[in-house]
Amino acid sequence: MDHRLLEIVACPVCHGKLYYIKDQQELICKPDGLAYPVRDGIPVLLETEARSLTMEEIHP
Repeated sequence: MDHRLLEIVACPVCHGKLYYIKDQQELICKPDGLAYPVRDGIPVLLETEARSLTMEEIHP
């Protein structure tokens, strides 16, 4: 994922910073506990498409 794109995208719920997890192809919002998928290099920033993070993923 392009680092310039990562600098401008924000969580659609809290408008906070998202962190890219390359292995899982996801953008993570730890405060909200959500993971947004990245499909074909395009972030899908819809709350309905996000999965909930487990406690282990939020606090490793």
